[in-house]
Amino acid sequence: MINKQVDSIAAALDGIKDGSTVLCGGFGAVGAPDELIDALLEQGARDLVIVSNNAGVGTTGLAALIDNNRVRKIICSFPRTDDPRAFDKAYKEGRIELELVPQGTMSERMRCAAAGLGAFYSPVSVGTKLAAGKELREIDGRHYVLEMPLKGDVALLKADRGDRWGNLTYRKSARNFNPVMAMAAQLSIVQVKTVVELGAIDPEHVHTPGIFIDRIVVV
Repeated sequence: MINKQVDSIAAALDGIKDGSTVLCGGFGAVGAPDELIDALLEQGARDLVIVSNNAGVGTTGLAALIDNNRVRKIICSFPRTDDPRAFDKAYKEGRIELELVPQGTMSERMRCAAAGLGAFYSPVSVGTKLAAGKELREIDGRHYVLEMPLKGDVALLKADRGDRWGNLTYRKSARNFNPVMAMAAQLSIVQVKTVVELGAIDPEHVHTPGIFIDRIVVV
């Protein structure tokens, strides 16, 4: 019997290693797996590469990971949000590396990894510092930058509902990065509000099929 539900957040995070690339879901604060991220701090993994829409807010969640020197590098679109104190301090002190990636490009890089594609050409960032060192190509009179796939060792996700097979539904903007991150990681871990019986989620409303999910925990 397939049952991907685990009993605790600690069990959900078991085995995450130092140096892992961790995809953190969410669009700003919406759909962010805050409890999983907080537990990752307690779990102890270090030297992490974090992929996220932003670089954390205030002193909790991703900001706490950064403040406690657990993050070696962050790949994100918005490093400075309402309260970026943790990232600002770490960056100014040279404790964290930043790779700035436009939001759509970041999503497509992860989709590329999920689809097994080698790379893709994008017109975004042509003529800017973000294109420095990257292959350029002219196609039908327009210039493009070669962008590489972005794959995670682990994805930390948040959904509204799931079943024991890992089929998920999200609420509204929580669908922004969570689905593509679920597909782009070797190990996908999701926190949900509730676990429902098999069949309770209409197949037309399954936003992430269970084949992409490895562990599910109720928070």
